[in-house]
Amino acid sequence: MCLYCRSITKMCYARQRICECMYMTCLLEDEKERFDPSQFQESIVQGLNQSGTDLEAVAKFLDASGAKLDYRRYAETLFDILVAGGMLEPGGTMSGDAICTEFCLFKAQEDIETMKAYAQVFNKLIRRYKYLEKGFEEEIKKLLLFLKGFTESERNKLAMLTGILLANGNLSAAILSSLFNENLVKEGVSASFAVKLFKSWLSEKDISSVSASLRKVGMDSRLMELFPANKRSCEHFSKYFSDAGLKELSDFARNQQSIGARKELQKELEEQMSRGDPLKDIIAYVGEEIKKNNISEQTMIALIWASVMSSVEWNKKEELVTEQAIKLLKQYSPLLKAFTTQGLSELTLLLRIQEYCYDNIHFMKAFQKIVVLLYKANVLSEEAILKWYNETHVAKGKSVFLEQMKKFVEWLKNAEEESESEEEEAD
Repeated sequence: MCLYCRSITKMCYARQRICECMYMTCLLEDEKERFDPSQFQESIVQGLNQSGTDLEAVAKFLDASGAKLDYRRYAETLFDILVAGGMLEPGGTMSGDAICTEFCLFKAQEDIETMKAYAQVFNKLIRRYKYLEKGFEEEIKKLLLFLKGFTESERNKLAMLTGILLANGNLSAAILSSLFNENLVKEGVSASFAVKLFKSWLSEKDISSVSASLRKVGMDSRLMELFPANKRSCEHFSKYFSDAGLKELSDFARNQQSIGARKELQKELEEQMSRGDPLKDIIAYVGEEIKKNNISEQTMIALIWASVMSSVEWNKKEELVTEQAIKLLKQYSPLLKAFTTQGLSELTLLLRIQEYCYDNIHFMKAFQKIVVLLYKANVLSEEAILKWYNETHVAKGKSVFLEQMKKFVEWLKNAEEESESEEEEAD
């Protein structure tokens, strides 16, 4: 090879070495940006600054950046910046040496439409990178614990955003457990934050959807914990949220408390029956509970029926279970009679008997015998039985139970006609 050719070869080799060095430098830069916390923060802040208030551009930037930045490792950093503009220290204050941006949730306009737009940014990000879902919930739970460190405006924005995300299913209602923090509750922060949150949530979904989400994670029975122990009453809760324009929520909480009270009452009744307490004592206790908790007789008779039927271990054999039921109901007929003083209460009891016999297959053939027993014990009147038969029965087992009752109903009608004719003759 000539000197000229050799010199060209050396030049090409040198260029190749330079390219390799430049390539390795780029790789190292990428690795540093990917795994170095300060580089990660700088990349996110720079991207947000370039995107500005254009949230569509923000969403596109975050989508593209996930391919080169380690979102999995720095999820907390990512969400801190998107919400507060920089890394947060414990308590909610901004880290002194944090790289910050003005383009974040806390610096945004305080209105529901802007919060909906931010919710879309988070929604798109988490839908694109599913592994961020858990980290995002942990971030929100953390931010709720930091509420005292934020300004009122920042809290309002976070509350509106959280309500929208809950409505859209991007968060579980389990995150609300952070609001039960003792310090937040004591200073009234939890309750005021909850007002904004539920207003936002209920602007997107109705109360039945909200209550279903709360029930799913056991939060439906804990809402009273938003208030200190000395204010943890249904009356205080109802007034607070009704005055804030959230009557739906206050009605829901009142209903939940009522359900809780009924469950406790039923449990107590079952315990009294299993102990074999005298019927007069049980009747007195039930009467007191009706007055104390303002429970209707119809609600109470349904509770008594459920308690009686739950107080024993039922035989597995169909031919024996009817005999067992008759014996038990004969024992507790005075209790049932004491709280069926109204026609509506009798119909309520009949419907509960029908539903119970249908839902428990071994009782399907026992329905008529139970009704006749309670008729003879003066618990059920002929008027109530005829009204149930002709009008108020439910669909559960309808054909079976109406057929069982056919002869007895005919007897009742004939007895009624004979009684009427005897009265006419006497006149």
